[in-house]
Amino acid sequence: MEAAKHMTMDLFSGNAGKRAPLADRMRPRTLDEFIGQAHIVGRGRLLRRAIETDSLTSSIFFGPPGCGKTTLANVIANETRARIAKLNAVTAGVKEVRAVIDEAQNALALYGQSTYLLLDECHRWSKTQSDSILPALESGVIRFIGSTTENPMVSMTGAVVSRCRLFQFYPLTIEDVEQAMRNALEDRERGLGNYNVEIEPEAFEHIARIANGDARSALNALELAVLTTPPQDGMIRIDREIAAESVQQKVVKCDDQQFYDMLSAFCKSLRGGDSDAALAWFARLVYAGVDPRIIARRLIAHASEDIGLANPQAMVQAVSAATALEHIGMPEAKLPLAQAIIFLCESPKSNSVVMADDAAFADAKDVPDAPVPIHLRDTAFRGAEKLGHGKGYKYPHDYPGHVVAQEYMPPSVKGRRYYVPGELGNEAKIRQNHIRNGKIKEPAEESAPKNAEGGKTD
Repeated sequence: MEAAKHMTMDLFSGNAGKRAPLADRMRPRTLDEFIGQAHIVGRGRLLRRAIETDSLTSSIFFGPPGCGKTTLANVIANETRARIAKLNAVTAGVKEVRAVIDEAQNALALYGQSTYLLLDECHRWSKTQSDSILPALESGVIRFIGSTTENPMVSMTGAVVSRCRLFQFYPLTIEDVEQAMRNALEDRERGLGNYNVEIEPEAFEHIARIANGDARSALNALELAVLTTPPQDGMIRIDREIAAESVQQKVVKCDDQQFYDMLSAFCKSLRGGDSDAALAWFARLVYAGVDPRIIARRLIAHASEDIGLANPQAMVQAVSAATALEHIGMPEAKLPLAQAIIFLCESPKSNSVVMADDAAFADAKDVPDAPVPIHLRDTAFRGAEKLGHGKGYKYPHDYPGHVVAQEYMPPSVKGRRYYVPGELGNEAKIRQNHIRNGKIKEPAEESAPKNAEGGKTD
């Protein structure tokens, strides 16, 4: 009965393997079959040496989907002499982890054999789950290998990260993806080698390019094209049209880290005045499904942060684009958003508003307050005159040029200057007014703040 049971399981297992997607069937089994990530697993590289000598310590593999993280973990399982335990953070809890640790302790004590714990989607572990593994990591009972699409420095507990070596994976190149496809077309055991397939070079390249560094997507598209195309004269011919139908549209990954990275690149392109780059990142953000209102909010912020009074129309353009987005929606609002992006990029730049704001708020926080000067106090109530409120105040419109010299600053910060106009665009005119009014004594002695990031991050 037991033998019959095992036979049944093996039969089903074999059928499941045959029915598995091409991408799963073609997973590399050895380091020599592994494609991409030459910076860490190329010949002579640290990670490859560690795997080949079975000396890999606890590690975390992080990078976008389809670049080989889980595959490499499976390669380690195939090539190492250590025991392997595989868990998925979505389904595995503290109970499962403790069971793995207990088995690892027994294997180490009885046979001197190490145990690898391969944890997929490790960023999904809670702090409690992460803490349950720490003693085993510190004692060396298990060697942990986590796989994640998220930045572990942000998404995982510091206690686990500090005990692991981090290896960053990058999207596969078009050449890498094409190699994976060629392997699948030639492999008779696991791939499509038993099919007579003729694929046009343009079709082949199209699938690899649209896959956008994701070998899994490319292999799934290739399999779909082969299995759904009727043979002609015993040959399955795949042209670009069939390839386009199979892969549909470019695969775009936009997890949290990728979103923040692309948004940062967009903001820095605005600040740098590169309209082409800003439009490129804008298009990628929108194509990836990012809410365009986030873009609109950044435009309004940058209109003050990086342009300010150098071109006051920048704020008008940014707000108008945001209003258009709310009124007409997407995709029509792409045009006013693009117009605002170009306008902001091509405008003269100044961070004087940021510098002034930061300095004023710093003093408001740190400098002790003093009473409001008597000539600036409120006079809009009965009895204000008896209290002396407003005594000595000079009404600017009674003077030539509608300007009169008098002290407006809080006494505790008298003499401080927050706003220093730059020398570009409209601020050049403001600067000249400050010179005429005596706020700037000598042009040579004053220098406008440089248009730098000023500690601001996006």
